[in-house]
Amino acid sequence: MKRLSTKFLPAILVLFLMSFSVLAQTKVGGQVSDAASKEALIGVSIAVKGKVIGTITDAKGSFSLSTSTPVPFTIVVSMVGYERQEIAISGNKTDLKINLKEQSVLGQDVVVSASRVEESVMKSPVSVEKMDIRSIRETPSASFYDALRNLKGVEMVTQSVSFSSINMRGFGSNGNVRVVQMIDGMDNQAPGLNFSVGNIVGISELDLENVEVLPGASSALYGPNAMNGIVLMNSKSPFLYQGLSAQIKGGFMDAPNRTVQNTPYSDISIRYAKAFNNKVAFKLNFNTLSAEDWQASDYRDQSLLNGRTLGLGGRSTNLAYNGVNIYGDETNVNMYSSLLSTLTANPTDALYPLRRGIEQISTATGGLLSPTAILGYIVPNVNISREGYAERDLASYANRNMKFNAALHYRFNDKVELILQGSYGQGTTVYTGADRYSIKNFSMGQYKAELKGSNFFLRAYTTQENSGDAYATGTLGQIVNEAAKPSTSWYPQYFGAFATQALTNFGTVLGTTLAQTGNPTLAVGNAIATTQAAFNTYHNNARAAADAGRLIPGTAAFTTAVEAIKGKPLPQGARFLDKSALYHYEGMYNFSEMLNDKFEMLVGANYRVYALNSEGTLFARQDNGQEFSINEYGGYLQLAKKMFQDKFKLTGSMRYDKNENFEGQYSPRLSGVYTVGQSNFRASYQTGFRIPTTQDQYIDLNTPSARLLGGLPVVQDRYKLSGNSLTLQSVLAGKPEVYTAKAWKPEQVRTFEVGYKGNLGNNLLADFYYYQSTFTNFSAGQVVVQTPQQHNDKTVVGNKVFSFPSNVDNLVKTSGWGLSLDYRLPSNWTLGGNVSYNAVNDNGGLSNYQLAFNTPAYRTNITLGNRNIGGSGWGFSTVWRYQDEYVWQSSFVNQILNQTQQSVIPSFSTLDAQISKKLSSIKSIVKLGASNLLGTAYTTGWGNPTVGSIYYVSITFDELLNK
Repeated sequence: MKRLSTKFLPAILVLFLMSFSVLAQTKVGGQVSDAASKEALIGVSIAVKGKVIGTITDAKGSFSLSTSTPVPFTIVVSMVGYERQEIAISGNKTDLKINLKEQSVLGQDVVVSASRVEESVMKSPVSVEKMDIRSIRETPSASFYDALRNLKGVEMVTQSVSFSSINMRGFGSNGNVRVVQMIDGMDNQAPGLNFSVGNIVGISELDLENVEVLPGASSALYGPNAMNGIVLMNSKSPFLYQGLSAQIKGGFMDAPNRTVQNTPYSDISIRYAKAFNNKVAFKLNFNTLSAEDWQASDYRDQSLLNGRTLGLGGRSTNLAYNGVNIYGDETNVNMYSSLLSTLTANPTDALYPLRRGIEQISTATGGLLSPTAILGYIVPNVNISREGYAERDLASYANRNMKFNAALHYRFNDKVELILQGSYGQGTTVYTGADRYSIKNFSMGQYKAELKGSNFFLRAYTTQENSGDAYATGTLGQIVNEAAKPSTSWYPQYFGAFATQALTNFGTVLGTTLAQTGNPTLAVGNAIATTQAAFNTYHNNARAAADAGRLIPGTAAFTTAVEAIKGKPLPQGARFLDKSALYHYEGMYNFSEMLNDKFEMLVGANYRVYALNSEGTLFARQDNGQEFSINEYGGYLQLAKKMFQDKFKLTGSMRYDKNENFEGQYSPRLSGVYTVGQSNFRASYQTGFRIPTTQDQYIDLNTPSARLLGGLPVVQDRYKLSGNSLTLQSVLAGKPEVYTAKAWKPEQVRTFEVGYKGNLGNNLLADFYYYQSTFTNFSAGQVVVQTPQQHNDKTVVGNKVFSFPSNVDNLVKTSGWGLSLDYRLPSNWTLGGNVSYNAVNDNGGLSNYQLAFNTPAYRTNITLGNRNIGGSGWGFSTVWRYQDEYVWQSSFVNQILNQTQQSVIPSFSTLDAQISKKLSSIKSIVKLGASNLLGTAYTTGWGNPTVGSIYYVSITFDELLNK
């Protein structure tokens, strides 16, 4: 780190000194008003085009700024909801009268995400979606983050009221590692967990200026892991958004499956920003959320043992019951197989008396029944599991989230601005991975220093993660059972109690019938029938005996044991420790101005270090006892040129990235946009790649379903998997195949996409895309077993099960399309709708892998709203959303269900709505709203919670609020 700093800081200094110049000052000022009402507009942005210098209008609509930019230059006057104006300045001008007209044509937003340069969203070379301040303020969802699911092609998986994962174009997951989320240029992933942590440690809604979403491969400009898309969240500059703003949101949550159906919900935010002489500015943000979380209560039996199928059930219908959200009942043992071994046990075995009793009865029948035959009559060939604990008895559902952000901005001159920024968040939530994890008192900080110019930036930041008191809920359930009574004692006690009862009854009936009839055959028949008729009684009595001393939820003994186990790190306890860190250095320079804007040229590079630190609870250790670190670096070049009288723009990009554990990766992109009138046609060839995550590389974690291993040989070779294990799929198919390790590579994707975006008249905006993607070296879950034992119902039990990432041999192909239509109705009403389709092409060679496409074929949203009904200040918006059913695959799903694709997520639809009233006299907006207004409970992933409704009322105060 020290060596990197000594190279990085001089580079900042050189660019800083290059940007200094002493020039005459030009003064610009005036007033900005609404063209229709003539009322002064507060908070309008006035910026010198192509520079960092700018200011805003005050409470009277007035502004003034001084700039050293040589005349002539252009100022850009902009405000959300109004048409952008550009005004040429040739000298001092302090009495400008600017009238802004309300935006009359849809789709006039400006974006920077698609090409890393400012451009019209209409002319973006790739698909891009955007939420601006107005959309954020008017969303009926409980939070802006939840509202992202209303964008075309975006879906979200909910694991908690404060934690959802964004997915695009297939291969969704609870912690999506194929979609990158960035906040003010910082990757929001947790270094140890690997995925973006939703908005737990994110941006406050009051400080959010806009969100830009790029579905599809974006690695050419944004580097590794932006395979299926990228989400860019940009905060408000304290120069442009000043003063005090605050929001109080309160209400209640409702879901039929919760312990307490209705519970309070609150979300409070405050922001303050101040600028001094357009030179120095700072901002402070604070946000806190409090709620009782959604609960996971899927109690369907997923064991598929004893002839059962997936569905509602319990221990009365299946002795090996394994509920989806019941933990501690995953282990099962076959009673007949276990007791059969006692027939050859030594005299010191606890079940040796049973053997002697069976032998005595065999002798009494004169050899008519062998000991093995007697055992078969008195003991059924069934699997038995221990009773587990419901998630609600183990998880931390008290969802608390606190976020703090501060930033200091300093403008050296018109060209260079220094930003020092820090964000810290702490909270408790629940996450579904290989286990259901209670992320209790989790915290993460991100700290950035950035030097930003009109044509360059240099950025350095670090992400510091601390798992706090987080623990694995499923593992906790298992260990609680083991703490009360080890399974090595519990199962023999159960089997012995059952068999003893059955054998006693069998012997009694056999002896009585023989004495009465003298007929051995009749006596054996009666004994068998009588004994087997009482099997249920024996099972109940045996379980009662084995469960003696079981820890009961709600008792002091249970609470004491749970707290003790949660305090111990894995594998002895359930707590996982993670204090991993990320260090990132990045820079970019735009040479377009030096080239006289004949064509655009961008050059950028980055260097990144992951420092793993889980104290051995998550990651494998090196031979010296230390955990691993991972180094990456990359660079890119982009060229763009307008042609054919500026009607066509061709853009080409090339990026190279290198991770120390894998070969270097090239990511080219080529795109073109052709503009005719208000219509824009685009086509692109995009590539992306994903360097395996830190967990994919180095995890070594035992979970209820399998031991999770990293894909690197340094981890796998410790367990001697290659040549010494069988693939699970082949065992289930009855054709066991030996697993042989192969080279593991980063996955890559090539995407061809065409699209159209344009205004069909003044009132209808249409946007369409179609894509085809081909994945090579696709990384999917591989499951192998050692010492497998296959039973008649094809269930593998008593094995060492290992799950790890591996490359799919075949190409994986996906395709899809999306269409959105937005129509401006009379009297400021707007009607919109979008539909997206995604599919994976299984060519028949992928059966040994769990692709985890995890995406509905169809998703659709329909919106209706009016931000100012009849000029009254009343507003209204509503969103109806629907998605298809689909199969969910993950390491949390029972492995048999994974392989047979029975883990189906049902289709559902929801309705969100809100009404609002602007109170100009107190510069506030009051909003009454509900997400999932109709109360249709649904789930978005296997084992995830049932999501209900949130009903809320909020009041937002903003000094910059206009009438």
